[in-house]
Amino acid sequence: MSIINNRKAFHDYFIEEKFEAGIVLEGWEVKAIRAGRAQIKEAYVIVKNGEIFLIGAHITPLLSASTHIKPDPLRTRKLLLKAEEIRKLIGKVERAGYTLTPLDLHFSKGRIKAEIGLAKGKKQHDKREAEKDREWQREKARLIRNKG
Repeated sequence: MSIINNRKAFHDYFIEEKFEAGIVLEGWEVKAIRAGRAQIKEAYVIVKNGEIFLIGAHITPLLSASTHIKPDPLRTRKLLLKAEEIRKLIGKVERAGYTLTPLDLHFSKGRIKAEIGLAKGKKQHDKREAEKDREWQREKARLIRNKG
């Protein structure tokens, strides 16, 4: 069950592969995400020291957050993947010019997971072409609906 999607990622990138990663979260973050108070539009994923981190994801703390902790909404969060997957991603990002981008946050067996995509950036003309194709599909569907 999806919590939030990053539609901007599909607009700006060609997504080649998708990976499901666990996220290291604090208690208040889990509560806030369950309440739908997360945003990953501006977020990105980096590789540092053989580990993968989610940066720029904004999780707004609930007003009822604990008094003895100071919530940091833009905290860097570690992503959990198998070592083999991390090695594969590091190779693609460093050598082949790919980038990692968060696609969505979702529940999997009661846990919050992040889907990250191995992506290649779109050029401006690619975005226009995708927009034209989307418009044509919409127009085609409208014509078929009106005919039948």
